[in-house]
Amino acid sequence: MDGTFSENDLSRVVAADKAHIWHHLSQHKPYETTDPRIIVEGKGMKVWDQNGKEHLDAVSGAVWTVNVGYGRESIANAVRDQLLKLNYFAGSAGSIPGAIFAERLIEKMPGMTRLYYTNSGSEANEKAFKMVRQIAHKRYGGKKHKILYRDRDYHGTTIGCLSAGGQDQRNAQYGPFAPGFVRVPHCLEYRGFEQEGAPTDHYGEWAADQIEAVILREGPDTVGALCLEPVTAGGGVIVPPEGYWQRVQEICRKYDILLHIDEVVCGVGRTGTWFGYQHYGVEPDMVTMAKGVASGYAAIACLVTTEAVFDLFKSDASDPLDYFRDISTFGGCTAGPAAALENMRIIEDEDLLGNTLAMGDYTLDGLGGLMEKHKVIGQVRGKGLFLGAELVTDRDSRAPMAEKQVQAVVADCMAQGVIIGATNRSVPGYNNTLCFSPALIARKDDIDHILSAVDGALTRVFG
Repeated sequence: MDGTFSENDLSRVVAADKAHIWHHLSQHKPYETTDPRIIVEGKGMKVWDQNGKEHLDAVSGAVWTVNVGYGRESIANAVRDQLLKLNYFAGSAGSIPGAIFAERLIEKMPGMTRLYYTNSGSEANEKAFKMVRQIAHKRYGGKKHKILYRDRDYHGTTIGCLSAGGQDQRNAQYGPFAPGFVRVPHCLEYRGFEQEGAPTDHYGEWAADQIEAVILREGPDTVGALCLEPVTAGGGVIVPPEGYWQRVQEICRKYDILLHIDEVVCGVGRTGTWFGYQHYGVEPDMVTMAKGVASGYAAIACLVTTEAVFDLFKSDASDPLDYFRDISTFGGCTAGPAAALENMRIIEDEDLLGNTLAMGDYTLDGLGGLMEKHKVIGQVRGKGLFLGAELVTDRDSRAPMAEKQVQAVVADCMAQGVIIGATNRSVPGYNNTLCFSPALIARKDDIDHILSAVDGALTRVFG
């Protein structure tokens, strides 16, 4: 790997991209006069673009996905071997890698027993929403159908998932949305002063109590599920405050509400445990996951449930509507679980959970050092290798930094050959958090490189 490519080698590729590709999350007007970036190759934590420029990837494929790093030959071989044996059969039947990965995964999730394969995090969440609605009809005459979601949380791109989306800019211009989705307040203690009635002590319990207030307002007999990220991702890398999750669990059990935890970002090691919720001792009824399940080497997502949820869909075999009447076409692909099995082996054999905890602490300390130097950093926070630095114009008022200036920091890092992220076009007025999620293989020199780039960028952008 030398990252050397001549412009002529890829001129046709760039031309084809400009002419035909509709890039994700991108304004394409600039591509009329400039070339889009083409990522050509990756190895470890580094990627190279069409011009041969090397970048250190501090966001694992831009969206928190490539947990075990690029260029894993053993995963590629596992996928190739499986494709030659059996590439696909619809999920109405089983497969060898599907069964084995389900068994291995469930071993990591005490209390959970059943896995439903899908092809994306959005789709996995849609399946969970459908299950909640079907349970409402089967047990409660359709009444207990409402799904609560949290301000600043994000659960996917479909209309159903956007209906449960707590990021108003992501939702803008895509309504009207599906009925029966109800928002609850966020739990970002750093901005608790903006919430009416928020205390300075025991904020976590108070934030959870606001969920109960919504349940009582809507009527507990109408609420079927609560869907939350264990650590809010694109809404600002929000680590739940002490006492929050324990109180959430109590509330769900009190009102017979299913607890659906969206682990699409946090799952499979990102926070230093197999799943983010496992830091907090909660027992979910449904867990969705996608990105890190196979580190992007194959498309795979999963919805995992308890046996109690599963049993609700097989109570009357004579009823043609009794089972979960759903299919995910590419949930029948075998490459996903084959890649996921090898991905899991790598995490275990290389102790990447331990490394994630150690490097997460190291990164958080380093960000704290940058905070001492740069007054524009209002707070640093995170869990494992999932971290954020919120930028403000003034630490006393905590006024959020303008998104344009936050993006200037990201652009400066990119120019230095370091790819970082930032909340963007998500929460109006609060797209001001730098995001860091390097691969779980990161070492101290990688973290130092990232921190040095951010230090230089902050100096140049803000003086």
